[in-house]
Amino acid sequence: MALELRHVRYLLAVAEHGNFTRAAEELHISQPTLSQQIKQLERALGVQLLDRTGRAVRLTDAGEVYTRHARRALRDLAAAERAVHDVQDLSRGHLRLGVTPTFTAYLVGPLTAEFHTRHPGVTLTVRETTQDRIESALLADDLDVGIAFTGPHLPGITTIALFTETLSLVTGAGRALPTPHPPLPVQALHGRDVALLSSDFVTRSHIDAYFARHRIAPRIAVEANSIQALTEIVRRTELATVLPDAVTDDHPHLGTVPLDPPLPARTVGLLRREGAYLSAASHAFTQQAHDLVRSRGYPSAG
Repeated sequence: MALELRHVRYLLAVAEHGNFTRAAEELHISQPTLSQQIKQLERALGVQLLDRTGRAVRLTDAGEVYTRHARRALRDLAAAERAVHDVQDLSRGHLRLGVTPTFTAYLVGPLTAEFHTRHPGVTLTVRETTQDRIESALLADDLDVGIAFTGPHLPGITTIALFTETLSLVTGAGRALPTPHPPLPVQALHGRDVALLSSDFVTRSHIDAYFARHRIAPRIAVEANSIQALTEIVRRTELATVLPDAVTDDHPHLGTVPLDPPLPARTVGLLRREGAYLSAASHAFTQQAHDLVRSRGYPSAG
C-alpha cells in the first residue's frame, strides 16, 4: 500500500487525543474509517503504532519514533509550501505573530499599523499568549515570529534583541513626584495598598521577585489581567502600580515615581525557530520592528 499524507495526519490526531472517537470528530470522518486507515498504515510499516488495550489509546515505542519524524516531515512540507508561494516584492504573503500580553498595550498596535501601511497585501495573524506557548508554537511551526523577553528559552529557539524595557512605579499624574526628585526608597511600599497585573503576565513574576529580593510586602488591593483596566484604576484611585515606562509614556494622565533601587530592566526580542525558513514578510517585519524601536526612542538592547 502506498502511504499518503492522510494516514500520517490520522495517526497524529489519534495520538493527540488518545481516543479514536474524538480524533474522528476532529477529522470529520467515521470512527471505523479512521481505525481502518490506521491499521493500513501499521500493515504498510510492519509495526504496531498504537496500544489499544488500555482505557486510552497510546503510542507504542515504534509509534513514538514514527510520530516524532512524521511531525517534523509535515512541518518541513508546510514550510516548503510557504517558500514556494513566498513573494519577494511583498505584494502578497502571510505572517503569523505571537506576542506576550504586555506588548499588546504599547507595541503591537503601532507595529502592525505601520507594517500594514507599508505592505497592505501581506495578511497578519496576531496571537496573544504566554511566552512558553509562543516558543512551543514556533517549534511546531504554528508561528513565524514571536515578541517576548530574552533569557532562557526552549532548545531550538533563537532571539534577536530589540530594546530594553524599563519599569517604574506609576501613579495618577496629579500624585506623581515633581521632577527632578530623589527616588523613592522601595521600603516605602511595605504594607502600602497597590494595584498590580495578575500572574497572567510574566511582568508580575518580575515585580514579585523584586519585592521579595528587597524583603518588602505591599498589600495587593487590586489585581487586573488587563493593562488598560489597570491604568484606569490607577488614574481614578490613590493606588500605585508598576508598569513598563513605554506604557506610561502613552498615558498623559499617569506619572512615574523612580524607585531606589530601580526595578531591573529586561531585554525584549524577536523569537524564531532555529533553522526556520524566513519569508520576505518575516524579513520585512524584523526591519519594521527595529525601525519602530529607533523612532520611538526605546532604550537600546545593546
